[in-house]
Amino acid sequence: MRRSLVDVVGEEHVLTDSRTAGYSVDWTGRYRGLTPAVVRPRDTAQVAAVLALCATAAMPVVPQGGNTGLVGGGVPRSGELVLSLERLDRLGPVDRDATQVTAEAGVTLQRLADAHPDLDFGVAIASRHSATVGGAIATNAGGLRVLRYGPMRAQIRGIETVLSDGTVLSHLSGLVKDNTGYDYPSLLAGSEGTLAVVTKARLRLVPRPRDPVVALLGLPGLADLHSLAVRAVREIPGLVSAEFFTSTGLDVLLRHTDLTPPLSVPTDAYLLLEVSDAGAMEALAELAGDLPAAVASGAAERARLWAYRERHPEAAGFLAPPLKLDVSVPAARWVELATRIGDVVAAVDTGARVITFGHVADGNVHVNIAPGAEADGRHQDAVFGFVADLGGSISAEHGIGALKAAWLPLSRTAAERALFARIRAAFDPAGILNPSVLPR
Repeated sequence: MRRSLVDVVGEEHVLTDSRTAGYSVDWTGRYRGLTPAVVRPRDTAQVAAVLALCATAAMPVVPQGGNTGLVGGGVPRSGELVLSLERLDRLGPVDRDATQVTAEAGVTLQRLADAHPDLDFGVAIASRHSATVGGAIATNAGGLRVLRYGPMRAQIRGIETVLSDGTVLSHLSGLVKDNTGYDYPSLLAGSEGTLAVVTKARLRLVPRPRDPVVALLGLPGLADLHSLAVRAVREIPGLVSAEFFTSTGLDVLLRHTDLTPPLSVPTDAYLLLEVSDAGAMEALAELAGDLPAAVASGAAERARLWAYRERHPEAAGFLAPPLKLDVSVPAARWVELATRIGDVVAAVDTGARVITFGHVADGNVHVNIAPGAEADGRHQDAVFGFVADLGGSISAEHGIGALKAAWLPLSRTAAERALFARIRAAFDPAGILNPSVLPR
């Protein structure tokens, strides 16, 4: 089969030596696998030819983008072939009238954001310099601006994708209104590479803020922080982001990075707000009141304040290979989740370090755990069980992957999972696409 793959993509793009190692481990370092080959096609036609060969040979395939996933969803854990989409990196011209652009799967989210001086991309995640369009669609990436623009699914205006047998589906018209059938592009968002391989997408762009302002506020606790964030959503015009972190994670970052304390007075909880227009300064000042605060309108200072939040995914990794349990709950239960989760983890692992941060205004908490005991599922049992009792979801943004597969029944009924299996069989009857993810 190797010879046939070489005929499609070229000798230098079928890797079978030590260069496969970087494609066989996830960003956290916790999930590792082995692959017989990494294949790097250049365009949709080559992707289709590779998949057709794999279907004929019954060779399972793991599609992979920037490999920035956090739940092991892009790792060849069962010896699958890795289909890397990194070379599909063409970015089309911006359609200024439609405020859209067509990008191949390997284009990074940062390139999208930089595609036009007056336009921006609505999805911003900490890994945007390496995370790619295909992976962001496959995981329905959310990030720092969901409050304003929605997740990746909300950005899609068209898609080109390849089924497991090599069939190409292309619908890139960019129409905002198009009720001509099932909205399969939306279905592919969040499918984690189990239904088809996305090779190209038509994506909406949003107006670039002219005078954005970032404020970092210190608060005595998470209950007060949540109340203030709810007020901010109601009262601050042009609010783009409402993010939180705590002194626990900040202290780790201050010890292990070049960051310095963000405020002159340390506090237990921190609320970071970004607004799209300097006209909201008065409303921000009224919201902050007498709280310790830092406000930035210049690009360098905004980036400095954002770094405290955006570098939090690194924090637990300084202590141990982390477990990243990204969860969400109804707004009314957020404080209960955020304040009790440390005790929930401690009940099963007294030596664990728990660092929380996330998107306070949409019910999302990133629970990052540096385990003290063996990571044998006890942490997931505790956290996901607690979240389910609160009426929440075991995956707010990162997907199910390998990390959460066994706990999917906590969030989805047997009838829903049976429907998922039927949909998956319809798209991928050979069963070769990412077979270790989202159990059948």
